[in-house]
Amino acid sequence: MRCVIARFPFELTKGGVLESMKGVKPEPVTGASVIIGRRHYPAKQVGQVLTRQDRRDFSAAEVVRAMAQLGFTCRTGPKAAPLGVLEPMRHASAMPGTPVAV
Repeated sequence: MRCVIARFPFELTKGGVLESMKGVKPEPVTGASVIIGRRHYPAKQVGQVLTRQDRRDFSAAEVVRAMAQLGFTCRTGPKAAPLGVLEPMRHASAMPGTPVAV
């Protein structure tokens, strides 16, 4: 299947991805991830291995889109935990452009 990552076309197949990622140790996942075999790989790591490009040249979303089209399970990064409710005075002082209350 033809995929475009970082403005470059790549011919990727599911078997080719499995072969390329064989023996690659997964890094810790902090954002978007791709499940290849039984391992969870960061999307940027998968993109770097497959394209041989620097991770700054493409986004995780590009890799996730391509891997999802090939049939791999992809997960987005964890959502930020909601902040606890601040008491009214701290909340008002935390608003942008408001002077800090002492």
